[in-house]
Amino acid sequence: MQKRSQQSGISYIEILIATVLILISLLPMMDAMRGATVSTVAHEVAAVRHAHLRDKMEEVLAEPFSALETSAIDAELGGTSYDRESAYSDPSGAADRRIVYLSYYDGDNADGDDKPYTGVEPDLMWVRVEIEGTPMLVETLVYR
Repeated sequence: MQKRSQQSGISYIEILIATVLILISLLPMMDAMRGATVSTVAHEVAAVRHAHLRDKMEEVLAEPFSALETSAIDAELGGTSYDRESAYSDPSGAADRRIVYLSYYDGDNADGDDKPYTGVEPDLMWVRVEIEGTPMLVETLVYR
């Protein structure tokens, strides 16, 4: 008659194999978590910058139309106002510097040249706020 083993429980080899399998399955998950953490930080920076843009846009839109006109005319003295920053821009060297552009807008294309900044529509103003050195911007039209 053969003697039967009375072993119960788990051997060290089984524990070692189970531990290795768990570690192998955790590595991809940890790698995915690292990517998610990096994405979260990037999204947080973008969200803060977007709020920064909206704040400046609201600040500019709160100004009377006549003040916007004056700033657009002042910017236009050095060229065309749509490519020259206005006095509403943040000072040079500021972190996440917001640059504000103002220009009259040719909404009806009355002059027929299909260029939005060449006509003089005295009641329509284009406003653009961008963060210097980034592709982030907001723009709108303001009507008197």
